[in-house]
Amino acid sequence: MKLRNTPNIIDLFSGVGGLSLGAARAGFAICGAVDNDSNASTAHKLNFPSTVHTNSDISNLTGKQLKHELQLNDERITGVVGGPPCQGFSNMGRRDKHDIRNTLFVEFFRLVCELQPKFFMVENVPGIMHSTFGSIREHAFSLICPEYIVLPPLHLSANDYGAATSRTRVFFIGYRPSEMACLMVEQFNSPKGIKPVHVKNALYGLPKRINPKWQSEKDSWQIVGKYVDDEFGRRLQAYVPPGVGNLLSLKRLRKKQEVSGFLGTVHSDAVAVRYSNTEQGQYDSISKAFRLDLNSFCPTIRAGTGPDRGSFQAVRPIHPTESRVITPREGARLQGFPDWFQFSPTKWHSFRQIGNSVSPILAEYVFSVIAGALD
Repeated sequence: MKLRNTPNIIDLFSGVGGLSLGAARAGFAICGAVDNDSNASTAHKLNFPSTVHTNSDISNLTGKQLKHELQLNDERITGVVGGPPCQGFSNMGRRDKHDIRNTLFVEFFRLVCELQPKFFMVENVPGIMHSTFGSIREHAFSLICPEYIVLPPLHLSANDYGAATSRTRVFFIGYRPSEMACLMVEQFNSPKGIKPVHVKNALYGLPKRINPKWQSEKDSWQIVGKYVDDEFGRRLQAYVPPGVGNLLSLKRLRKKQEVSGFLGTVHSDAVAVRYSNTEQGQYDSISKAFRLDLNSFCPTIRAGTGPDRGSFQAVRPIHPTESRVITPREGARLQGFPDWFQFSPTKWHSFRQIGNSVSPILAEYVFSVIAGALD
């Protein structure tokens, strides 16, 4: 439930909720979430039952219409945040200036101008800074009202903030100085003395032997070991904000240490042999799958393509000690999601949701800085 005087946000392109979780843990109420992917939206609802959701294409909505759909007609919005589709900007893709999805970056700023929040924050892949997309950035920023101060782009890597992935994102942040204290780039630097979280730390306590026959949501629930009582461990099994979390998932974790997402993958004997012969930190010669290094960070987990692009599943990392690719739950751990957080019941949708998300650990830090500047 929304608490009185709690700053609120609308999460555009909410996906499964990496930004939403980070914001909620930083003290924000997630009053609305928008995504036109029904599977992602369904998963978001599981984890944010107090949030109003809409499966809409934001390019077809005015700010007034959006507030109406989210039941926020007379409510002042503190922040508008989101991560527009990044595939058109990604260095791993075609870097197509004319990819229709690129226009959604501009649509985000149009809605910011119409909604007039106290601040906005939008993130994307580093590729968006390429000169190819200069005109898109210029068009988007031209829509920002002069009342906002916009910080220079922030290049932030999740592993610098306590996650086990080296995933890097660019954050664009703007705020109204009439309603917030001054924000400076230096405030978003990674905290000094933070303890690195490597792959071995992220996977601690998870079952290593995964039955390839575990293909259903029911089978995917398995018992995990208790985690070490440190900062990363507390974010795995605690720190549940008000109005956030699926009650069944929370209950199974607290009473039985049961966690979902352990879906198996059937590998041929030849593939299993190749994986076993691939050294940690190296790539399999045929599939190009990367074998995780226990003492390093996980590279960016890719999302694959959506139904409009052939529904291709991205190559998943190989487990560091087992001859198989990782499970959705292992991917979630590496990305920084807590064990009680839920994803879609299929591998394809789960990995799309994990691969498209921002690490909630990084997001929490960014939102904590912004929260500190609010009057």
